[in-house]
Amino acid sequence: MVVQNTPNAYAPRCRFCSTPLVHTFVDLGTSPPCQRHVTPQRFNHAEAFYPLHVYVCHRCFLVQLPQYVEREELFDDQYAYFSSYSESWLKHAQEYTRKMIQRFGLDDKKRVVEVASNDGYLLQYFVQKGIPCLGIEPTANTAREAEKKGVRSLVKFFGKETAREVRQTFGPADLLLGNNVLAHVPDINDFVEGFKILLADRGVITVEFPVLHKLIENNYFDTIYHEHFSYLSFTTVETIFAHHGLVLFDVERLNTHGGSVRIYARHVSDTSKPVNENVIAMRQYEKQAGHFDLNYYSAFGEKVRETKRRILEFLIRVKREGKKIAGYGAPGKGNTLLNYCGIRTDFIDFTVDRNPHKQNNYLPGSRIPILPPEALKEHRPDYLFILVWNLKDEVMNQTKFIREWGGKFVVPLPELQVLN
Repeated sequence: MVVQNTPNAYAPRCRFCSTPLVHTFVDLGTSPPCQRHVTPQRFNHAEAFYPLHVYVCHRCFLVQLPQYVEREELFDDQYAYFSSYSESWLKHAQEYTRKMIQRFGLDDKKRVVEVASNDGYLLQYFVQKGIPCLGIEPTANTAREAEKKGVRSLVKFFGKETAREVRQTFGPADLLLGNNVLAHVPDINDFVEGFKILLADRGVITVEFPVLHKLIENNYFDTIYHEHFSYLSFTTVETIFAHHGLVLFDVERLNTHGGSVRIYARHVSDTSKPVNENVIAMRQYEKQAGHFDLNYYSAFGEKVRETKRRILEFLIRVKREGKKIAGYGAPGKGNTLLNYCGIRTDFIDFTVDRNPHKQNNYLPGSRIPILPPEALKEHRPDYLFILVWNLKDEVMNQTKFIREWGGKFVVPLPELQVLN
């Protein structure tokens, strides 16, 4: 049975259809905002912890975390995530650019707009091809980095109001994209309506997001954190877009973030892009998987709890053997895993990250120090606990030198693995 434990009178409401949320998907306790790294000056100050209690709507089946933290607090000038520090993500962005130019005939007479453009990691490749583009990004510090790459950036949150302003000032978007942003918006209706407003009559929207069935199948509970308000299936996203007059005409499966999809959308009135067989197949896949059955979601919580037990059993055993453990990465997902499992410096001595904006601070909640990657050679850990498991191949290649002293790699999810 799906857990139903919130009285209707006090239940939060679905952010899409306003139905009271009474069915628990998973409860991960409480955690601080994942990008609020603790500075040395703030080390002795308390942090705010908020619930990570996720629900599934029994009407539209949107899996969601109620908004406990204001978006302005999560995405501000102290935002620490810069996309360009991942080589594999840059390669992904470059390949996307090539593919879109080829498929949709983009040239210097077209306009590309990216929502949540971060540090210009993607739009820089359109700039290099001479295609006019604009980034819309709420965090000023990442937008400044984008400007250095030649990416014109508007520092604003996206929605209907911003869409109208951009269309009036710059014109409509021929290609309107958003990678890993749809889950980050508390008002999903305002956001998708903004897409509708800004899109040119025959324009194309592409959106990439980690797909829900992969989260469930592969036990990726650590992708649940306060920046992620929604956990998205293709079918539910299709319903949301249709509500705002947008048709999904194609979908592709991606390997990014443990399993994602890229959707292609157009206006209802644009009949030049028929719905293809990929859309039909994805609908059928999710229906057969149980997307419309609440019991499909019910077993996830116990699966997560058992994973926690196994991770702690491993850490307890190797620490009793006197081994040293370091982490790799300071991602949002890592903070969920560490705080849910109660992992502090009694298990992981420090973590390393290539992003200088994170270095010499501490992870939220766990207060594990974040050091430069060079610290691995200095401290020679026996195990490297990879918090950015979605980049494990990239990480293992960059840190293969730990094998010189017998170091091993630990990948915590979907099941804990120790790799030589």
